[in-house]
Amino acid sequence: MTTTLPNTETLAIRLDGPFAHVTLNRPDVKNAMNSQMVLEITAVFEALRNNREIRAVVLAGAGGTFCAGGDIKEMAAAFQNGSLNQNSGALDTMLRTVNQAPQVVIARVEGAAMGGGFGLVCVSDIAIASTEARMGLPEVRLGLVPALISPYVIQRLGLTRARELMLTGRRFGGEEAQRCGLVHSVCLPSELDAQIQTLLNDMRQCSPNALAACKRLMFTVIDQDLDATVEFRANLLTELRQSEEGQEGMIAFVQKRAPRWAAES
Repeated sequence: MTTTLPNTETLAIRLDGPFAHVTLNRPDVKNAMNSQMVLEITAVFEALRNNREIRAVVLAGAGGTFCAGGDIKEMAAAFQNGSLNQNSGALDTMLRTVNQAPQVVIARVEGAAMGGGFGLVCVSDIAIASTEARMGLPEVRLGLVPALISPYVIQRLGLTRARELMLTGRRFGGEEAQRCGLVHSVCLPSELDAQIQTLLNDMRQCSPNALAACKRLMFTVIDQDLDATVEFRANLLTELRQSEEGQEGMIAFVQKRAPRWAAES
């Protein structure tokens, strides 16, 4: 399936077989998110939404920094001209779009991941951080609150840890980020690319449709009563068992060979 990606000024995009690499590309301001970047991230993920050939999206930052947060200068200007609420709505849409992307979203975290950048890590499926990464929720030190990202922060970290980080605004490193569950693994900066490649190799073994279905499953059952989702869960499993990829996966297992999608570029 061919995907027409939008033209972007704040992102660098590269398609590599079944993977998309989306790099925040404002290194001169440590990839701070302005309104244009927010809209472009949303547009790219919406363009990829129905493409099952793309199994994973790697989110990274140019220049050794993931994302320093929101563009404070732009926020101040938006307050002056009365467009702050409009910008906030666009950020909320972006977070929802990334969070519910049918592809596996992998965050490659180095340098700063603050505020809105911290929120991007929270809406990723898998996050790998450098030992030298610095993360935090500094909003309270600016007279603000992490309002739009707060549901994702609390869901990712749990209320107890979210309270401490949101109410102190302190910064912390990659190893603590792993201990508190913000990121899944941490490595030396020189090992980041190898860690990401290992993850992508894992994704090559996974059925594209099953990956998308698995994400749909998680967002359907989360916080729901068991009885409310039992029919959906059973029907989804039956649907996949009867699907072409489901049949191929089971036959490949019996025949002790790799399924067709594992050999696809």
